[in-house]
Amino acid sequence: MPHVDEPRSGNDLMTLAETAAYLRTPVATLRYWRHLDVGPAGFRLGRRVIYRRGDVDRWLSERQAAELR
Repeated sequence: MPHVDEPRSGNDLMTLAETAAYLRTPVATLRYWRHLDVGPAGFRLGRRVIYRRGDVDRWLSERQAAELR
């Protein structure tokens, strides 16, 4: 059974803190990537920045593919 704070599928929404934990990177780094427009796609929902897990996974795959070239 998943923990209440854990996303369950590829389209689940994650907060900034959840995404940072998922990527094992500091929240400040994720904010900086967003500022530079180099990180995973996120969007504002009210005052919060939200990420879709599928978008984060896609970004990770693209980064991995770029490293392998």
